[in-house]
Amino acid sequence: MQINLSTRQLRAFVTLAEQRNFTRAAALTHLSQPAFSALIRSLEQGLQQRLFERSTRHVELTTEGREFEPSARRLLAEFEGAVASAADYAMRRRGRVAVALLPSLAAGWLPGVLATFRAAYPAIELAVRDVLSEACVDAVRSGQADFAIAAVRADTPELQAEPFCSDRFHLVCPAAHPLASAGSVRPRDVATVPFVHLSRTSSVRQYLDAALHPLQLNTLMEVDQLATVMGMVGAGLGVSIVPSLALFHFRHPQVVTRPLAWPGLTRQLYLVRRRDRGLSIASQGLYDLVMQHRPADDAPARAKAKGRPR
Repeated sequence: MQINLSTRQLRAFVTLAEQRNFTRAAALTHLSQPAFSALIRSLEQGLQQRLFERSTRHVELTTEGREFEPSARRLLAEFEGAVASAADYAMRRRGRVAVALLPSLAAGWLPGVLATFRAAYPAIELAVRDVLSEACVDAVRSGQADFAIAAVRADTPELQAEPFCSDRFHLVCPAAHPLASAGSVRPRDVATVPFVHLSRTSSVRQYLDAALHPLQLNTLMEVDQLATVMGMVGAGLGVSIVPSLALFHFRHPQVVTRPLAWPGLTRQLYLVRRRDRGLSIASQGLYDLVMQHRPADDAPARAKAKGRPR
């Protein structure tokens, strides 16, 4: 037997079971008494059971009504809970957002964006994966991240990439180094001094190798972390080249940063997401904020410095 129950019927049943009076129950459900009575009657007909004993003085649950009451309350509570939960997600009072992005972005640019987002939606759970570009793309592909910001254009049948921002590069060197005060810095000038490289799996290294090919730099060492590059440069061991978005690592009185306008030495970052599914309401909220607060390309302003150290 197929029975179609409505929440109006369940709510009317529970209210009458509590009030034991048609007039009061009808008033509490904002129905006229005839309409309320018809609702209870249609419920009993649908269940093919008499749920209430009626008399001129009182209303009581039948045996079948007492059996049905716990289930009716549970169904009504589950429905109301589902509606409340959906409303919470719609209003971004609940939810979860997972984003993957390059470590330099995660450490320097992202915290301010997340602070703004969390102030507006404090109950939304946040997950951040600070990994290299390929791992960022894999996180989106596997569903571990809702979207990612990476230095690869991952346009595939399952993924789409849109330009996010561009990133210029800077020489970083000890304050006492000859390149810190040179009138201009050319690739062959850098090639003659010890150089601290990032690992070959990093986007910074890949862009640098492609822009300088076939010129070979005088590699002193290769490291994985920009903070390590800073330590080595700060100790006077060598120089390095890093993107603008990583310059916060190099704010130190013993280190000078200089913008480089070498041909081909610009890094393009992309926002990557899946083609086959939309973002959740919570994820869409962070996505919109991220797009509104994209890092500005300050290369033109820096170029006016004409190579002067700062």
